[in-house]
Amino acid sequence: MRAHLGDQLVVESPATGTGRRDGEIVGLHHEDGTPPYDVHWSDTGEVTLVFPGPDAHVRHLDRPGRDGEPTRSASAEAGTESESDGDRLGAAPGPGDIGRRVAMERERQGLSRAETARRARMAPGYLAYIEQHPADPSPASLISLADALGTTVAALRGGGIDLPPGQGQALLHPRLQDLTPDECRARLSTHGIGRIAVSTPDGPAVLPVNYEVIDDTIAFRTAPGSVPAMAGGTDVAFEVDHVDEAMSLGWSVLAVGPARIVTEPGTLRQLADRAHSTPWAGGERETWVSIRPTRLTGRRIIPADQ
Repeated sequence: MRAHLGDQLVVESPATGTGRRDGEIVGLHHEDGTPPYDVHWSDTGEVTLVFPGPDAHVRHLDRPGRDGEPTRSASAEAGTESESDGDRLGAAPGPGDIGRRVAMERERQGLSRAETARRARMAPGYLAYIEQHPADPSPASLISLADALGTTVAALRGGGIDLPPGQGQALLHPRLQDLTPDECRARLSTHGIGRIAVSTPDGPAVLPVNYEVIDDTIAFRTAPGSVPAMAGGTDVAFEVDHVDEAMSLGWSVLAVGPARIVTEPGTLRQLADRAHSTPWAGGERETWVSIRPTRLTGRRIIPADQ
C-alpha cells in the first residue's frame, strides 16, 4: 500500500449493513508512501495514527501523473492551503503548547509553513491545524517536525523548560567570532528578554527584564524602588543572548552605558505605545528605565571551518 498526501484512506466495514469509514491522509511517515499514516477522519474530525489492516485501501483522488502514478493535489504540491484548511481539521479554538512552539521555531528560522510541511512530509493543512489548535500529534509526526526544524521532540513538548540552556554537547571544533557593531545592533535592536547588571547596597545583582529598543536606546519597565530601578543615574551593563541547543550555536551582545529614569510625559507615552509586551513578571511596573550604550560588543560561537 502506497499513498500521497491528500489521498483518502477507506476502511470497509466487515459487518453487513454497516457503513464504512474514510478520512484524508494528512501525514506520511515514510518517503515511499507506505504506512503508517496520519489520517483526518471525516466522521469525527480527529487526526490519528493509522496502521491500515486488510480491510483498508487507499483511494487516489488526484489525476494520474507520469507512468500512471498518482500525484499530490495542486494545493499540496504548491505548498499552499485554503483559508479553511485549519478549520476543516477541527474547530477547537486557540493553539496548544506544541503548536505555539512549532510556529515560534518555524518563524525564528524564517521557514514558511509550506516549506516546513514539505520537510516533515506533512500536509500544509495539517501543520496549520497543529499550529492553530490544541493538537496532539502522533510521536511519528513530532519526530518529523523536530527533524524538519532541527530541534528535538522534547523541545517541542516543552521538556527542559525549567532547566538552564546550554546542556547539550559543544561543537567538535567551536570558534568564537567577534561581532561587528552593526551585527550587535541587529541582534540587540529587536525586543525580548535581557539581563540588567546593577550595583546595590548588598552587592552586584543581575536580573532579567523585558526590553525594547527605540532609537538606539534600550528601555525597560520596572516597579518603583525595585532593584532594576536602582540602575537610574548609574553606569550599567545590559546583556542579551541566544543559545541554539540543537545546533550547539549561540551568541551574546553586551551593552554598557549610563541609565536614567524616564520622566518626560511625551517619551513615556512613546515607550508605552511602542512596547511589544507588558512585563512577563506582571504587577504594577510603570517606571521606565532607559540605557544609552556607549560601548557595544558581542561574540558568537561558530564551527571552526566557517
